[in-house]
Amino acid sequence: MLETIEKLLILQDRDQHLMRVRDELARIEPERQNLNARAAATQNILETAKLRGKQIESDRKKLELDVEAKKTQIEKYALQQFQTKKNDEYRALAHEIETCKEGITKLDDQQIELMEKAEVAAKDVVVANQSATEARKVVEGQVAALGTREQNLKKELAELESNREQLLSAVDDSTRSRYERLLKNKGTNVVVGVQHGVCGGCHMKLPIQIIVSCQAQQDIVTCINCGRILYYTRDMDLVAAD
Repeated sequence: MLETIEKLLILQDRDQHLMRVRDELARIEPERQNLNARAAATQNILETAKLRGKQIESDRKKLELDVEAKKTQIEKYALQQFQTKKNDEYRALAHEIETCKEGITKLDDQQIELMEKAEVAAKDVVVANQSATEARKVVEGQVAALGTREQNLKKELAELESNREQLLSAVDDSTRSRYERLLKNKGTNVVVGVQHGVCGGCHMKLPIQIIVSCQAQQDIVTCINCGRILYYTRDMDLVAAD
């Protein structure tokens, strides 16, 4: 095998490794955001449950004030009854007192209903708080692990990039330029083998003269279809498959 091809294969292996590390790094931030979103969702459920409990308690206190207001009104009507000497006015005040008492009964019923809802809401808060706490602990652990993984990947990436420059400088300018151009257009599958008379990159059949030149291993040979750099090793079958 040509020494240049050997260098290119090593460089390509490094570039493929670089691509994997970069891809993994690119996935870390979305994964981190997804984890934080999960924790935020459970926290939102908890806050909603707390808010509902507070609203129920606020409504119950308002009913208490309404009851007290009606009791005060009853006392006022009763005093007016005591002071009046007119029968029709007395009966009207008695009617108002009865209406207030009926209103109090309804308000008491509503308070009982709200107290039952408050019990359910309190239980919901307990469950939501437990879920939020557990989710937060799990997410914090996973986010911390992601952070460690991210730092390790960044360190690995820096080392790979530094080493890549050394590998790249070992290739002549013309071949390096061709390789870099193919890398940009074709991805990391740039230097490919020949198997059964086809290009290992585009899988198109190769002319016999290209195969012969590749087998001779004298010069850099490229695929006439996709432009990838071809190489041959003795374990490859150059005969086209039937």
